[in-house]
Amino acid sequence: MTDRALSVIRAGALTTVQDLGRPGHAHLGVPHSGALDGPAHRLANRLVGNPASAATLETTLTGCAVRLRTAATVAVTGAPCPVTVDGRPAPWGAAVHVPAGAVLEAGTATHGLRAYLAVAGGIDAEPVLGSRATDLLSGLGPDPLADGAVLPLGSPYGPPAAADAVPHAGPAAELVLPFLPGPRDDWFTAAGLRTLAAGRFRVSAASNRIGLRTEGPSLERARDGELASEGMPLGALQVPPNGLPVLFLHDHPTTGGYPVVGVVPERFLAAAAQAAPGTPVRFARIGRRSRPAARPS
Repeated sequence: MTDRALSVIRAGALTTVQDLGRPGHAHLGVPHSGALDGPAHRLANRLVGNPASAATLETTLTGCAVRLRTAATVAVTGAPCPVTVDGRPAPWGAAVHVPAGAVLEAGTATHGLRAYLAVAGGIDAEPVLGSRATDLLSGLGPDPLADGAVLPLGSPYGPPAAADAVPHAGPAAELVLPFLPGPRDDWFTAAGLRTLAAGRFRVSAASNRIGLRTEGPSLERARDGELASEGMPLGALQVPPNGLPVLFLHDHPTTGGYPVVGVVPERFLAAAAQAAPGTPVRFARIGRRSRPAARPS
């Protein structure tokens, strides 16, 4: 094993290797995958001199601890958390030089859910379909981190960003999800659609990288039965029989048989990555459903 590597001392609740994902493979049944909080992933890479495509470590709530086998520049972004190097406090959201053999720890998030740990050179795991991302649904990419695992590092791309720190908005107290209605909003009554727009929802503890599940009022259906399985885009608001919307995130299945009441555009999904269980959720309609034009008589 090359000296350009890190050893996992504490894997945390769930830490995975992530990059920008595998877009364009849905026709093969392969989810998008990739970092749930894209802006935080990009910022961490920028701080250590990596391109946005370099792989980082995405932690969940409890962070992780790694030992660097080589001196490297690192940065932790995303959910604010205590950062230490060999037990001594280090800055969050800034480039930090870590000596060879030192242990870098990203602690439990003080608010938010997911932190991103970038190392100069990126995590050099074996690519699958052009990506190093861990996909929890399909099993593609590296396994989730385990204590004692060793991950190779790439060669540094260049000098770190010329900034001590970069401003980055923290997780909001309320998750607001703008959505475009359809394609199956006609499967719900007017009352059900009003419930979606005005109901008080919150993030369920059953949420994961596949989907953000909600708790709250049930959406009333206008028709019974289920759909034949059809394509599901990233950001789809699928409504299972319990009537509670599920927001499909990066490891979502590419097809499904429950109606999709709306779609949240990808640019709004990063906030969902940081919404901890219990966070209030509000859905905000931002457009009209596109319907086929009437044929001339």
